[in-house]
Amino acid sequence: MKLLWTGILMTGLTAGLGINAHAAVTKAPFGKLPDGKAVEIYTLKSATVEARVMTFGARIVSVRTPDRAGHVADVVLGYENIEGYLADKKTYFGAIVGRYGNRIAGGKFSLDGKSYQVPTNDHGNSLHGGTSGFDQKLWTAKEVSNGVEMTLVSPDEDMGFPGTLTTHVTYTLVGNALHIDYVSTSDKDTVLNLTNHSYFNLNGDGASDILSHSITIDSEHFTPVDATLITTGNMDTVAGTPMDFRQPHTMGERINSDFAQLKLGGGYDHNWILNGPNGVIKRAAFVLDATTGRTLTVTTTEPGVQFYTGNFLDGSFKGKNGISYGKRTGFCLETQHYPDSPNHPGFPSTELKPGQIAKSTTIFTFGVQK
Repeated sequence: MKLLWTGILMTGLTAGLGINAHAAVTKAPFGKLPDGKAVEIYTLKSATVEARVMTFGARIVSVRTPDRAGHVADVVLGYENIEGYLADKKTYFGAIVGRYGNRIAGGKFSLDGKSYQVPTNDHGNSLHGGTSGFDQKLWTAKEVSNGVEMTLVSPDEDMGFPGTLTTHVTYTLVGNALHIDYVSTSDKDTVLNLTNHSYFNLNGDGASDILSHSITIDSEHFTPVDATLITTGNMDTVAGTPMDFRQPHTMGERINSDFAQLKLGGGYDHNWILNGPNGVIKRAAFVLDATTGRTLTVTTTEPGVQFYTGNFLDGSFKGKNGISYGKRTGFCLETQHYPDSPNHPGFPSTELKPGQIAKSTTIFTFGVQK
């Protein structure tokens, strides 16, 4: 399969984002891992937005942004200290997930005629890189202009994946836009699908559900799943189904519909195929919380986005301010290649070969609708 990672075309989409706005960057300790290694947290602050990113899992810890009345609140679910993140092996709050984000059927795939088996950790499938993925790794960090660059070297056979993979994930804050740039290389043929797994709640309290948020997804098709949430390989039209977000609908409007795909996922937990070519920056989704006026626009070079409505949050973990995050109190928009792509030659390729550079960009732009 031909590798479809490409360069990035930014024309026209940085207009109005305050491209020359400088973000202040500061660093502080954020506790230690059980082996004694120190975790650092970087704060990126512009005139309108503050984002914090830590080295454990290269995670977004918080994003503070104003509502229409100017009230600033944190719109990302998570924990106040490293202990919370260490205790939680289920949610992937804010993390970079990999080496293969989303699912691989049975944890099996083939490259160059050789079969590979990686750990299974979700209904017999591999989810987000296996039992100890990139979310559980301590990344190294260095300050860059307007942000921080996180680096991880994943050794050959890490979680069963071939090749030593070197990944740089750079977070930069440009006005009200948080850019995430991914760059990876490998010394052997491997598969790669990286994304950020932040949960957003534009209410800013983390306690209310997100069902009244309205969302638009720029997509004509989605990839349906089976009972284990593995894609079937089909690319179904959204037309005439509750998966159609070409016009805005609230997240809760049709979430409990008598529709097989929603029953399988307990709500929305699917990959949408984005309009426009792979490798070119384009809008994936737009979200509005009408109560506060806060908005989130997601643009990306990736071919797909996983829209997830926090169906498996169950209140078992207490987050910031002691809040128990219950079902559907956060939503994710995970820009990505399609799930289980290594087993579907008709999907955009996730193979990365020596000498190639895998690049992608995703931008979370925060705004206010009056």
